[in-house]
Formats: sequence, C-alpha cells, structure tokens
Amino acid sequence: MKITLLTVGKTDVKWVREGLELYSSRLNHYVPFTIQEIPELKNVSSFSKEQIKDKEGESILKMLKPGDDVFLLDERGKEMTSVEFSSVLSERMSRSGKDMVFVIGGAYGFCRKVYDRSNALVSLSRMTFSHQMVRTIFAEQLYRAFTIIKGEPYHHE
Repeated sequence: MKITLLTVGKTDVKWVREGLELYSSRLNHYVPFTIQEIPELKNVSSFSKEQIKDKEGESILKMLKPGDDVFLLDERGKEMTSVEFSSVLSERMSRSGKDMVFVIGGAYGFCRKVYDRSNALVSLSRMTFSHQMVRTIFAEQLYRAFTIIKGEPYHHE
C-alpha cells in the first residue's frame, strides 16, 4: 500500500515546496509516499470554469488506477480532527490495503466525473487556503496522523 498526493499545477512557492519536502521525507518513514503534479492547463483564457474543470478532470482521471482509494480534498468534504483523520486512515489501511490517492484540484475545484470516481471528500477547514498551501498543510496532517497511529509524541491533546 502506498499513498500519493496528486495535485494540479506545480509547487512553485519556495517555502511551500520546502515544507512539502520536509513532511514528505518524514512520511516515507511510515509509508511509501509520492507527490504527482499534473501540469496546469495552458492558453485557457477563452475557456469557461466548467471547461477548465473538465480538462483538469480528464488529467486527474488518467492518473488514477481502478483499485485506488481516492480522497478529494474539497471544501464540501467531511471535517475531522487530527485524531479522527488518523482513525479513518488506519481503518482504510487495515480494511482495504488499496493504494490511497489524495487529490488537490485546480483553482475551480473538480468536475462531476472526478467527484463520481472519488471514495471520500475531506475538508481541511471551512476556511479557504491557496492550492499551494494546502499541499503542505495536508502533508503535515498526514504525517501527524501516522504519529498518532504509532503512538508517537508529535501530537498533543
């Protein structure tokens, strides 16, 4: 079982990339963890939001394997505490053994086909974060979840 963070667009903000690299290296201690970046669409000024979401959705769907357990990071998703998230993660790992893919969409979110393919929606907060920042925030929460599962002293209640 491995975990992938699938993102639309490159991580080009230096401090975000550094944070993502830090938590990515820590995560690899617990689970094979990779980050896959789908290139941003080019020449989209004449496209509608729906057309952009559809085109990004096609790229996302091409990256998924039929057996993947797909979680969309989405503002309409379920909000959880870090402990609740670690429980969900632990349960999914022990129950299914499938590879998990957490997806961060583009600026306009996901198209219907991507929602239909997903297994769960997860919200990091009711607040809105930049798509760049969400990468590092999510990687830290994933790392935190593994330390909770392992009973390590990183998380404090």
